[in-house]
Amino acid sequence: MGHPQVREVLVVDDGSLDDIAAVLRSVPGATLIEMPLNRGKTAALVAGIRAAQGSYLLLVDADLSGLTPEHISALLDPLRTGRADVSVSLRESAPRFWRWLGIDYISGERVLPKPLLDHHAQTILALPRFGFEVFLNSLLISRRSRVAVVCTPGVRSPPKRAKMGWSKGLVAEAKMIGNMARCVG
Repeated sequence: MGHPQVREVLVVDDGSLDDIAAVLRSVPGATLIEMPLNRGKTAALVAGIRAAQGSYLLLVDADLSGLTPEHISALLDPLRTGRADVSVSLRESAPRFWRWLGIDYISGERVLPKPLLDHHAQTILALPRFGFEVFLNSLLISRRSRVAVVCTPGVRSPPKRAKMGWSKGLVAEAKMIGNMARCVG
């Protein structure tokens, strides 16, 4: 919202129990997609992908902090200039080993052509709640897509234990990792 290269902003409320939907309804320029029940990230992504009108998708996780218009420009630039088919954010909060490798393979901040996913909605819906990024990575590898990794200093995604408390958060993180592991071929 307010970025000159972003023409449409879709926010998917995946059955949240707080008042975020009421807050989002008052945000000018954003279209709110409300899902009555929490069905997980993959279902929320499919709802947004189906509703998107543009030819490119900028996917952004909702719980980020520190994301700036400059980060968005940096993510869009490799596709705009033709240097890459897809861009992926390398967040400041990515695990140290992933930063050392130079890629956050589960980063939710990505830019990609919408047609890449148009025929995969049913496959995505069948994925575990946190299987989208692993599926997308496999799709990109199979297509030999050119991927630009974009460092996004200052961008952080809180671990689940910071959002839910230590014990519930660790259980949620273990479930998320289990979901991702089930998607690895």
